[in-house]
Amino acid sequence: MKAMILAAGRGKRMRPLTDHVPKPLLEVGGRPLIQYHIERLAAAGIRDLVINHAHLGEQIEARLGDGTALGVRIRYSPEPIALETGGGIFNALHLLGPAPFLVINGDIWCDLEPDGLRLADADLAHLVLVDNPPHHPLGDFMLSDGRVQATGAPRLTFSGIGVYHPALFAGAAPGAFPLAPLLRQAMHAGRVSGQHHRGMWLDIGTPERLAELDRALAR
Repeated sequence: MKAMILAAGRGKRMRPLTDHVPKPLLEVGGRPLIQYHIERLAAAGIRDLVINHAHLGEQIEARLGDGTALGVRIRYSPEPIALETGGGIFNALHLLGPAPFLVINGDIWCDLEPDGLRLADADLAHLVLVDNPPHHPLGDFMLSDGRVQATGAPRLTFSGIGVYHPALFAGAAPGAFPLAPLLRQAMHAGRVSGQHHRGMWLDIGTPERLAELDRALAR
């Protein structure tokens, strides 16, 4: 399985930290945030990676290179303007190939081991959901008997980790667009599975949460 790390976000809520450094290269525990994803993927045997980037993306390529130093093979999907999650993945499909692939948001930290993530033959997506954090108390989707539904309660938060089939993007057009409408459409068709991860997960969206993760890793 190939994996894609989404690293094209501007990181406006992280300013001024992200004025001169792209958010995936902000350091916690002495390493760039994106490096934790790469190391965890490599440990799981997932070594063919695609990374998209936009804001200060040349710094990401300069820092990570072709991935050899981290035991992976990295190909890049540059975006002159950020294409949002759906558009960014669609733009990189030619690098990801015809098989299901794993996607991870570059601005999260999670202790989930990715080697167990799979997509059933009839499904278009498999989502990892987590408990609702304080900054997102209403959640995103409902999980029932391993199936994800767009409506209903109780709701959980989408972690930013998912396995997708390229067919999820059938009919999409180049340009910027969100992923959520495609997922909801697949949910209505009963073609999205999911799991509840109860381990550590943080959305590193603000300097305060970055500092919180840094303290947690120090402990």
